[in-house]
Amino acid sequence: MSSMLICAVNVVAMLHNFWEQKQMSQSNGSSTETLLLYESSPSPGPPYVCYVTLPGGSCFGNFKVCDTQAEARRDAARVALMNSLVNELPCRRITPQFITQSLQQAATDSVSIEDASDSGTSIGAYSLLLHSYIGKTMLQFQEMMTVFQLLHWNETLKALRERQCSRQSVISYYSQRGLDEYMRSSMALDWLGREQKSPGQLGEELQVAQRELVLARRRGIELRFYKEKTEILSLALTFLLYDHNNIKMSLETTEKMCSYIYYYFVINML
Repeated sequence: MSSMLICAVNVVAMLHNFWEQKQMSQSNGSSTETLLLYESSPSPGPPYVCYVTLPGGSCFGNFKVCDTQAEARRDAARVALMNSLVNELPCRRITPQFITQSLQQAATDSVSIEDASDSGTSIGAYSLLLHSYIGKTMLQFQEMMTVFQLLHWNETLKALRERQCSRQSVISYYSQRGLDEYMRSSMALDWLGREQKSPGQLGEELQVAQRELVLARRRGIELRFYKEKTEILSLALTFLLYDHNNIKMSLETTEKMCSYIYYYFVINML
């Protein structure tokens, strides 16, 4: 019994040690700070849910039904460790051969693989993204793709196309920038604006996002896209509930809203 308990507890330490060693090797042996973030969903009782976010931003949650918060934490660490180890395999690297296969799969009757050389096409933009990550892992590529998934979901990419921004310039900008608090705040403000035009839309979208997150966690897959959507919508809805009758999209009000959303996010992460 005691050996089983030790084994169960050690998976958290194993995940910590894995990323500590990985970060040290990437910084030529110098000491680095391991950034593993564990978050437990508020719950009055079981089953409990826990998420762990890896240094690059990838997120995993507990796969099993857990009766304690400690068990949920261990199970989330176990799922994250398995994915971290598999991600180190040579077959998980972005290679020219993988890119060729991916483009062939992406090509359809209406989308020719010959267009992959044109960054102005959708398959050309996908090819550009893949080539920018040659030598890196699938998990690293997914971390970057999450940003573009969110931009597509939030209709930011659509707005940029309407402004005639080239796909290449958009990819270059957002692939280097990554996902930060300003981007999350901007997306939350966009959803507040949609709620003004169509009351109830925000709550409906949040319910959909929450269901998607639950289903994805039960499948044991990477969760950041689903979790980010849920948090962005939750922040927007929380502010709306606090200031339902006084939402004005002036510059001054927008700055205050961004500050509030950032403050709310930080408080809930502590």
